[in-house]
Amino acid sequence: MAPFSAEAPARTTMLFPLLPLLLLSVVAVSCLEGPETVPNTCPVMVCGSPGANGFPGKDGRDGAKGEKGEPGEGLRGLQGPPGKMGPPGAPGLSGLPGPVGLKGEPGKCTDFDCELIVSEKETLQKELDRIKNWIIFALGKKVGKKFFLTNGETMSLDKIKDLCKHFQASVAVPTNAAENQAIKNLAKKDAILGITDEENEGQFVDLKGNALTYQNWRNGEPNNADSGEDCVLLTENGKWNDISCSHSGLAVCEFLL
Repeated sequence: MAPFSAEAPARTTMLFPLLPLLLLSVVAVSCLEGPETVPNTCPVMVCGSPGANGFPGKDGRDGAKGEKGEPGEGLRGLQGPPGKMGPPGAPGLSGLPGPVGLKGEPGKCTDFDCELIVSEKETLQKELDRIKNWIIFALGKKVGKKFFLTNGETMSLDKIKDLCKHFQASVAVPTNAAENQAIKNLAKKDAILGITDEENEGQFVDLKGNALTYQNWRNGEPNNADSGEDCVLLTENGKWNDISCSHSGLAVCEFLL
């Protein structure tokens, strides 16, 4: 027996790394040289357990949209449910007004509410009467149910009519001596009255066409001088004179209380 050499351990150490390679070679040769009936498979692969499935890959990008196909030949399907309601359209034109309905029953109030309403009406009426008295005392003249006011301006009859109408009044027309005196005291100068004979010469009426119930003409009047005196002026002494309707005089309006 040969003596143990010190190099033997070194060779053995060098062979260890080569063992896996040698084994793999032996297996490969066995696979190639085996009988034809044996499947050409590697025994090493049989010995190992199958590996776990990997994670699925990322989804690919959507392809291009295809062309619209031909309509089908089968029976048409049922209509689907209605879609969502769209935004409201523009409002249409207003319709014709409907017929006027029947008059409703008068409203009813409790005893307490009725008493409160009556009390409020009485309070308002008292306040209104007090204001009227202030105005009459300071600015106007009151005779019976008539209240005469002036703005102190002189103008023609047509302009006075518009002025009085604006305040829901009418041009002053005295229907008795007391009213005539009240207008004279208020005006203190010539004032235009709401009297004319434009429709029928010599037949003086008020602006509503009513015949006069009172007249206070100056001597020799009305004389229709120059064939154009169709309006009436209350002079400073309270007498009447027919004048041209273009003539200007103090504006006096009458209100019914």
